[in-house]
Amino acid sequence: MAEFSIIKPVLPPCRVVAGLALTAALAGCAAWLTTLPWLSHLGLGALTLAIVGGMIAGNTFYPHIASHCDSGVLLAKQRLLRLGIILFGFRITVQQIAGVGLCGVIIDTLIIGTTFLLTCLAGIRLLKMDRETVWLIGAGSSICGAAAVLATEPVVKADASKVAVAVATVVLFGTAGILLYPALFALLPAVSAAQFGIFTGSTLHEVAQVVAAGHAIGAEAENMAVITKMLRVMMLAPFLLLLGSWLRQRGPRTTTSARSFPWFALLFIAVALVNSLQLLPAGVVSALNQLANLLLAMAMAALGLTTRFSALKQAGAKPLLLGLMMFCWLIVGGGALNLLVQHFMA
Repeated sequence: MAEFSIIKPVLPPCRVVAGLALTAALAGCAAWLTTLPWLSHLGLGALTLAIVGGMIAGNTFYPHIASHCDSGVLLAKQRLLRLGIILFGFRITVQQIAGVGLCGVIIDTLIIGTTFLLTCLAGIRLLKMDRETVWLIGAGSSICGAAAVLATEPVVKADASKVAVAVATVVLFGTAGILLYPALFALLPAVSAAQFGIFTGSTLHEVAQVVAAGHAIGAEAENMAVITKMLRVMMLAPFLLLLGSWLRQRGPRTTTSARSFPWFALLFIAVALVNSLQLLPAGVVSALNQLANLLLAMAMAALGLTTRFSALKQAGAKPLLLGLMMFCWLIVGGGALNLLVQHFMA
């Protein structure tokens, strides 16, 4: 039941305030950087920039002040992360799902399932990587990049270094997709902008990357890409519930048997359903979305603060190789699934 609690009741107040202030400052700097034109064109969102800033601070001055901030940083990395994921549900509505249609739902479901399964097979069986890193990369590649990695961490209980490796991997290849996808569209004249938009939203990693790639193609592609992507994001909650259930059923054969139930995933679904009823004014929903962005950016900054470059170096080239394999699968295999489903649903 610990997952259900958002804030621990007993923490050293000074260290909590100092740690939260530091992560909030890093999140604010990341948000400001996204307003710079040259960064916005690259599709680097506030979450990505927050973890980069946190890692820079975590490997320079933060170790000298960690004893004064550690409680607040831990709070941001764990409790505020869950709250941010719950509020992320205000981005999703049932109406958006209806706009994409059954075709988009089937495509997203197939791509999430096949991508995560192939990531596990390639990472664990072929590359002999540790399970936690593979699961995190699989979640990020399958669903919504860094946000999915962060949301999966409480379920698999991975170390901060493994989370950082997974985030860096999905961000790297997702950013490459921003440049590659518009070039692919130019080479495929028989594919409509709407069809390629669904392909983009169902296969590219981050929401910000989908927006950037879709915008480069055109308004129609951008709209379809974003709606398809948000539907994919909504599938994060059932994915976490299924993954948590599977880990608990593995029993004593694995150290992950004691995982607690991801209550925040159920709350994510509940918030999305409430949002679909349009009970709250648009201004309130916009404010809650901004709060979710802030909380998730603070969580990313906290993750960066607790990550050491030595741990990333120790991970070696295998995570990058796995990320590359999944990137190629999403383009080739994801494209094939898109064409197959659209052919039979036409």
